[in-house]
Amino acid sequence: MSSTTTSAPGEDQHVDLAISGMTCASCSARIERKLNKVDGVQASVNLATEKASVSFPSALSVTDIVGVVEQTGYGATPLEDESPGEAPEMTHDLVGSGSLRLRMVVASALALLVVLVHMVPPVRDALGMTGHWLQLLLTAPIYFWAAWPFHRAAAVNARHGASTMDTLVSVGITAAFGWSVLALLTGFTEDLYFETAAVVTAFLLIGRFIEARAKAQGRSALSSLLQLGAKDVAVLRQEAGSGAMATSEHRVPIGELVVGDRFVVRPGEKVATDGTILSGRSTIDASMVTGESMPVEVGPQDTVTGATVNGHGRLIVQASRVGAETTLARITRLVEQAQTGKAPVQRLADRISAVFVPAVLVIAALTFVLWLVTGHTFTEALAPAVAVLIIACPCALGLATPTALLTGTGRGAQLGILIKGPQILESTRRVDTVVLDKTGTLTTGHPVLADVVTAGSLPQDAALKAAASVETGSEHPVAGAIVAGARERGVTLVRADDVVSLPGLGVRGTLKDTVVTVGRASLFDVVPEVLVEATERADGTTVLVGWDGTARAAVTVADTARESSPRAVQRLRDLGLRPYLLTGDNPRTAAAIAQQVGIEAADVTADVLPQDKFAAVERLQREGRVVAMVGDGVNDAAALAQADLGMAMGSGTDVAAESADIVLMRSDVEAVADAIGLSRRTLSIIKQNLVWAFGYNTLAIPLAAFGLLTPLIAGGAMALSSVLVVLNSLRLRGFGRA
Repeated sequence: MSSTTTSAPGEDQHVDLAISGMTCASCSARIERKLNKVDGVQASVNLATEKASVSFPSALSVTDIVGVVEQTGYGATPLEDESPGEAPEMTHDLVGSGSLRLRMVVASALALLVVLVHMVPPVRDALGMTGHWLQLLLTAPIYFWAAWPFHRAAAVNARHGASTMDTLVSVGITAAFGWSVLALLTGFTEDLYFETAAVVTAFLLIGRFIEARAKAQGRSALSSLLQLGAKDVAVLRQEAGSGAMATSEHRVPIGELVVGDRFVVRPGEKVATDGTILSGRSTIDASMVTGESMPVEVGPQDTVTGATVNGHGRLIVQASRVGAETTLARITRLVEQAQTGKAPVQRLADRISAVFVPAVLVIAALTFVLWLVTGHTFTEALAPAVAVLIIACPCALGLATPTALLTGTGRGAQLGILIKGPQILESTRRVDTVVLDKTGTLTTGHPVLADVVTAGSLPQDAALKAAASVETGSEHPVAGAIVAGARERGVTLVRADDVVSLPGLGVRGTLKDTVVTVGRASLFDVVPEVLVEATERADGTTVLVGWDGTARAAVTVADTARESSPRAVQRLRDLGLRPYLLTGDNPRTAAAIAQQVGIEAADVTADVLPQDKFAAVERLQREGRVVAMVGDGVNDAAALAQADLGMAMGSGTDVAAESADIVLMRSDVEAVADAIGLSRRTLSIIKQNLVWAFGYNTLAIPLAAFGLLTPLIAGGAMALSSVLVVLNSLRLRGFGRA
């Protein structure tokens, strides 16, 4: 979903390119190296996603950048902005056309017949010399047609003075096939290698097909995100009719929706785009977009996200964001940026891949020469040289990082975890401290009625009835909690007259000729001691209720800890992290929440101003701690930026999300543990892949050079190595599943 961006003169531009023709890490490394040689250009080329992300000065154009790629021997197409509902096509020419599957099937069938003719004694003996000509007949289509992509890529790279994995394959099977044809035509030896050319080609095509399918599965998470969006929408239009304006529904494609349009969402339908509910009540299932497992109750003035699913009610929504500005589009953009980038650990692999193929060609030549000079025949020297060429293909090395990154970031998106770049993975490994905001992070962010204390003989329900009746209609969160709590307790509310808001203090209204005041203690002349004590020991916000200048009751509302918070805090400890609580609330409330969720009293800081949050993170860093900060508001933005790892709750503000390294779409602190756990697991898989790829090539090349691996075994092992790396990466798809 990325794009070309324009900029002012003198500023850098950016373009994402779909690259065609890449087959191995050497290809991607060479394109990247050529692009980065151009003055002012910064490029990152990803083999797994088959894309390049390029920043370039305004003196250059996109055409210039495409030209550099094409001069290197590959195809490049600028990726324009797509609608959120469009899935990106794979750029790999073989997979996209279905040609790879056909070549694999034909090569495998013919190779099986070649092996049968060459290696099964009864068949070989029965055919005699005819069997040799039959092997040529069966192998020729494999060499000239099935293996053509290897030969073509090798030739293209040779024209540009370069070599890749395809060079090794093409040279290897050409040596085996060419020698066999020469031997058959001249008759100077019966040592033929038709089966080597046939079987190695079949193995490599099978491996490449499995690898392509696995990479497509790694892309599936992003593709499923892109497919979530609605395709059309029922828009409400004003039309003149019979002397008056009438409202009617018109079903239009989603691309025609504009900001400000009102549209209808029926039960079971997807919400077309981000917007605000104008009328109707329902539940919204956001699990596919944010990972939030439970449906959320919504009503007028609540915001909804495009691609979420409406429950039981009919809603009328006003569009606030459309197209590339929607939450779904932003999620997709973040995931693609992360998948296109490179983790620092990949740079070493790229540098090695760039020089690996030429080095292998030299090793294969030396192997051939050394076998000859030590008294072996030409055919005896040919087999280990071909084995070196085949076994050394650096596919596994090139796929080690991008496939894990592709799968990990895709799985994160499914869980509502957006990792902004591959470098973030390294940060999560080093983090040892996590600083948590209270409101909206550890708690629900929605206060509820906690306690009612009365003075004298006044019943609790009577005091609550008076307070809630006066507070009805107020939009203040405390008022809403009191009214909701009264209704939950079955208290019948009455209409209050002459309601007057007292900004910063409370509210006043008349109930049956009695003026009732709800608010701070300063509004009353007399506050009984029992209410003073109740206020002092309350773990929340307390307002007093009274009349005739005397407070009669104390009503406390409190923000409650999320049910999942204690479990999440323990999971953070299990990951080796020390949790800290940072909040602007009073120490008593902060201590109560900390005790509920399992954070030690010494690790709680209350009465914190926005600038103090930044200072608190800085203080922990001076103490030698590597800090992750979790927040969801504007006042958290500075602290998120200062932290070694910033994590913003997606329910929070755009400012907080922009300042963060990881965006959590779920308003659940367990997402913090999921994010760090997934990031570390992805980094672990990358390292496993690199260890395997390095170890495989390091051990396999000497074995092949000493003749301990035949070309047939080398071909199978090389193909298997790449497949194992991809399959190991795909294990990340199961992260977080019970």
